[in-house]
Amino acid sequence: MIDKRELNSTAKKQETAVLVAVSPQRQSPGKTREYLDELAFLVTTLGVKTLHTFTQNLEKPDSRTYVGSGKLQEIETFIQAEPVDMIIFDDDLSPSQVRNLEATFEDIKVLDRSLLILDIFAMRAQTAQAKTQVELAQYQYMYPRLTRMWTHLSKQKGGVGMRGPGEKELETDRRIIKDRITFLKEKLDKIDRQSVTRRKERNRLVRVALVGYTNVGKSTLMRRLAKADVFAENKLFATVDSTVRKVSVGNIPYLLTDTVGFIRKLPTMLIESFKSTLDEVREADLLVHVVDISHPSFEEHMEVVSSTLADIGAGDKPTIVVFNKIDLYNPDAGEEDFDSEVGYGETPKQVPIETLIDQLSKSYHARKAEHVVFISAEFNENMDELRHHMGELVKDKHFLIYPNWLDVGYYDTDFDE
Repeated sequence: MIDKRELNSTAKKQETAVLVAVSPQRQSPGKTREYLDELAFLVTTLGVKTLHTFTQNLEKPDSRTYVGSGKLQEIETFIQAEPVDMIIFDDDLSPSQVRNLEATFEDIKVLDRSLLILDIFAMRAQTAQAKTQVELAQYQYMYPRLTRMWTHLSKQKGGVGMRGPGEKELETDRRIIKDRITFLKEKLDKIDRQSVTRRKERNRLVRVALVGYTNVGKSTLMRRLAKADVFAENKLFATVDSTVRKVSVGNIPYLLTDTVGFIRKLPTMLIESFKSTLDEVREADLLVHVVDISHPSFEEHMEVVSSTLADIGAGDKPTIVVFNKIDLYNPDAGEEDFDSEVGYGETPKQVPIETLIDQLSKSYHARKAEHVVFISAEFNENMDELRHHMGELVKDKHFLIYPNWLDVGYYDTDFDE
């Protein structure tokens, strides 16, 4: 008799992957290892197990196969000895690179970084708007790479008199995808118009948006500030759909929005398709830039976020920089101390939180912006100071909207919730 538990375990067999990255010669080994660990975290988010990582020092990826022939042979040797389901590359692959790699690794899926991120977004999307945005991005990614889906055409020759039915099928699918992209864009335009109407209805309230690199604790902070049940998870892109909650500081109400996290090499088609979601950031009165200070490369993450904000036209908004996860902060850690087996921030310094906050407030980190706060959203540390800073800025904007607020006695100088 077959054990049902065996059937279930077989059905849920975990997929496996090897990761491949090209490291510029000027890039330090610690930075390369960190980038691969971020890629591995993306893979883990999809429930895939990483078996091995491969890196090669090149000035730029090989135009034919991303890595050189020697490294390609090394990967082939590994997958002949290990059951591997997919090979994932830390950069975007061109259609020709994909074709060459798929010809080399015949029965193994070849994915690049953008496709991996798109899969995560597709898994995380909950609302009709987010699902439409992700589907549009997927089709935009797929369109120029459509030829790789038709391996049965690989033996067909081109030229006069050689236009076979397979090529007609490919042209048909190109047209179908192009039509689908047009349809999804029109559908998103309609959703955008509805979103604009909703946002106009909220224009009489100050709007605050949480922004930051993915997995820095924005959703946890949202739960603390809004005292609401907001989904938070220690995985990349736990939040894809924007979440808006009405919050009050003192007697002044405002709207707080949790937005999708940014990441380095965020696919362009995602930024384009998530335009309406990013409008929540563009139209906010105040940004709260959340930073995971326990990460050894948090300053690079800040640059990625600042660059993305500038790209979408939100780089000059009033901003509070919130250094989160101070409970995991190790001031002596650097990129060379990054241990992929342990993970960053898992061994906090044995320093009282109050002492650590005092030290950080006197450090160069405190001078990165006009308004800087050090907190632990997970353990509710120093949240009063954050509420105070937010209250001051919300109050200033609120009084521009309602200049007679004080006259009617609604304002309370106590900004703590």
